[in-house]
Amino acid sequence: MTWKTLATASFVVAWAAIAGSFNLHADSAQASPTEYQVKAAYLCNFPKFIEWPSSVHWDDQASITLGILGEDPFGSALTPAQGKRVSGRKMVIKHLEKLDQLEECDIVFVSRSEEERLSEILRQVRSWNALTISDIEGFAQRGGVIGFIALENKIHFAINVDAAQRLGLKISSKLLRLAKIVKDEENGAEH
Repeated sequence: MTWKTLATASFVVAWAAIAGSFNLHADSAQASPTEYQVKAAYLCNFPKFIEWPSSVHWDDQASITLGILGEDPFGSALTPAQGKRVSGRKMVIKHLEKLDQLEECDIVFVSRSEEERLSEILRQVRSWNALTISDIEGFAQRGGVIGFIALENKIHFAINVDAAQRLGLKISSKLLRLAKIVKDEENGAEH
């Protein structure tokens, strides 16, 4: 087993333990991470397990841009990620108000405030290979790539591999093993 494989495996185990130990209804006196701290950790680590298509060319100085579309539920949870290196690229976090700003992003988190225009957002993002993530209920089944879900009072995620494939994104089997795999709803997602 190579060092990189061992480090990745260790990271996946630690990541799963952090997410798995998060309780949505934590009443204990000890400081547990908040729901959006856990989601922020996922957002910052998902790119390590995603391969963008070869048509997306990044040089060593390129950044990876995470856009938050709509009302920002993260508060300061993403602040430590700003400027950090993820898969060799500097993380840039942008708060987006307009759909035409989506084009600047490699990853788009769609806030719950944008649910009414979700179909329009997913249609627009499809043209440039952005990884879409949200905690809108049924997001992955509606054509998004990764949707956060709460199961047994813990944060998990669902991955729509068909949506990823349409965008030319390859998702590591390591990440897929941690996810609930879903398909498009018959009438919900556009192909």
